[in-house]
Amino acid sequence: MSRVLVVATSRKTRGGITSVVKAHETGEQWKKYHCKWIETHRDGPAWRKILYLVIALTEYLCLLPFADIVHIHVGLRVSVTRKLIFAKIAKFFGKKIIIHFHPATEKHLFDGNFSSEIKTLFNYSDKLLVLSPQWIKWINMAYPDNSYDMEVVYNPCTEVRRKDWSLREKYILFAGSIIDRKGYKQLLKAFAEIANLYPDWKIKFAGNGEIENAKKLQKSLNLPKEQVEYLGWISGEEKDRAFQYASIYCLPSWGEGFPMGVLDAIAYGIPVITTSVGGITDVIHDGVEGLICETYNLDSLVNCLKRLMESEILRKRIVENADKLKETVFNLRNSCEHIGNIYAELSV
Repeated sequence: MSRVLVVATSRKTRGGITSVVKAHETGEQWKKYHCKWIETHRDGPAWRKILYLVIALTEYLCLLPFADIVHIHVGLRVSVTRKLIFAKIAKFFGKKIIIHFHPATEKHLFDGNFSSEIKTLFNYSDKLLVLSPQWIKWINMAYPDNSYDMEVVYNPCTEVRRKDWSLREKYILFAGSIIDRKGYKQLLKAFAEIANLYPDWKIKFAGNGEIENAKKLQKSLNLPKEQVEYLGWISGEEKDRAFQYASIYCLPSWGEGFPMGVLDAIAYGIPVITTSVGGITDVIHDGVEGLICETYNLDSLVNCLKRLMESEILRKRIVENADKLKETVFNLRNSCEHIGNIYAELSV
């Protein structure tokens, strides 16, 4: 049986790639193909990042002779540079290489400062995995003469046990890094326009990042303190509590691969408001499995918020529709089986 080295960020790192690999780690294919997670990077000071990379390379070089497939999870910018090292070594030793692309935005594919390095990494792939059909279109647009063997592998929903719907509280959950790309400013501005109409509703921000900037913006918008709460980065029971009781999940981002926060919301049965970034509309249709607002369009976001805040019937209907995705497209078992089939294909 083939052995697989899974090259990705540390299990202690916050973010979507870590969540995806942790999910795949629960599948039967992980044991079947003797998968070993090589942790290349961890958030923190420069010395820690360098240390992790050195340790990862040492472990990688020791284990690579006994492996058949290298499954590399990669984001953008520094992640591409770092993963190129591992891809070049794997190619030198004649190993099969899977590049699993988790970008934050498609813009870098068309940016001369980044596109050539991304193309170099892609050229090492025996299989290039992307997060939705839209990513195949973007890659073909950026590199029209490519011969990549591309395949869509959707990120999976986590498996959770939901609490009763009647326990939902009137708050909008934003979960993710509090940075401009994720749209926290848009959410604050949109909510500020209607907060006085819904005094019993609030926003809860779960994540680290520009919290102080968010508080300053909140103050300038005259948003009452009691209607906005900052939870910081949460995990475990704290994360479970935040998702279990939320009535709406909102991520008005302008750049995503395929956001794990949206998939977490679907898993927990929270109706989602998001944008059309990252191929989301390949599977989530406006008014059916979620509400899709126009990127940067404040009126569109305000309208989406009002529609869900005013109608529990709509919230429930969206959850019922999204549950069909949870059992099919985003099903964890299906995702792990898909990965296992790809390993089997490359093992021949």
